Amino acid sequence: MTQLLRFPSSVKRDPAIETWMKEHAGELGVIAKHWFEVMRKCGEDVRELLHDGHPTACVGDAAIAYVNVFKAHVNVAFFRGAKIADPKGLMEGTG
Repeated sequence: MTQLLRFPSSVKRDPAIETWMKEHAGELGVIAKHWFEVMRKCGEDVRELLHDGHPTACVGDAAIAYVNVFKAHVNVAFFRGAKIADPKGLMEGTG
C-alpha cells in the first residue's frame, strides 16, 4: 500500500484554482498566489486541483503541497511534510 495521496483527476492547469485566487485577492491571497506559482514552476510534471477547497500541487497524480488563506495567516504546507528530511531546518516555521 502506498502512503502517497493520489489524485488521478489532477490537470496541468485547473480553472477552479484561478477562481479560488480571485476569491482570495487580498494581501494574504497575494502571498498564497505567489507560493502556488512557485509550486507550479517546479517541473513539467506538476499538476493541480482543488482538494478540500485548497489549491493543491501534485507531481503527476501524487499530492506534494498546497496553499490556503485564513483570517490572519497563509498556510503553505507539504503532504507528509513531517517525513521530509530537513537537515538545515529550512522547513521550520516561526508561527
